[in-house]
Amino acid sequence: MRTLLVIGASRGVGLAAVEAALEAGFRVKAFARSAERIAARSDRLERIEGDARDADALEAALADVDAVALTLGVPTDRRLLTGPITLFSEATAQLIPAMQRAAVRRLVCLTGFGAGDSRRAIHPLQRPPFELLLGRAYRDKDRQEDMIRASGLDWTLVRPGVLLPGPRTGRYRVRMERKEWRNGPITRADVADYIVRALDDPGTIGRTPVLTAC
Repeated sequence: MRTLLVIGASRGVGLAAVEAALEAGFRVKAFARSAERIAARSDRLERIEGDARDADALEAALADVDAVALTLGVPTDRRLLTGPITLFSEATAQLIPAMQRAAVRRLVCLTGFGAGDSRRAIHPLQRPPFELLLGRAYRDKDRQEDMIRASGLDWTLVRPGVLLPGPRTGRYRVRMERKEWRNGPITRADVADYIVRALDDPGTIGRTPVLTAC
């Protein structure tokens, strides 16, 4: 049985990824500062409380792990507008060498539409509000993506559009090619579904799919 470490597992896409991975038959290590709040119940679930920037905590969590889903969410407090936001790059700077030491190669990381080279695909009318609301967070996601690209790991950068609540439908667009990239809504549960599916899909390694609803 394969073991997946989900970092940022207590809410949002991370929590949905825990549930999707358990349903898919994985043993799951759910890593978060508030891991005790995770309501899922399974004898294949291990809750691990820790800070994603803590190298020692990450190294311990990586024991006997086959793959990692890094699903840290954007802050929902005033830091989103005032900054600085460094969580994504700081956590990634600790995770990559920890994975290398543990010989864990597979990493699927949640970033978002507008990170890295997908920012050029944002519609011109959407760029000012994007920069105002998300610019600080996404500049740190840019740093995160650069680190992962240079890591030598078997990585996939998952870039969903606008995240919405709602159930997993399994009906969504995976926009692999740059010419297809565009923004759009998608439920967190469907993003989690894709993350779990991508873990065992070698065709996603080194790719940066943009996800939207159909």
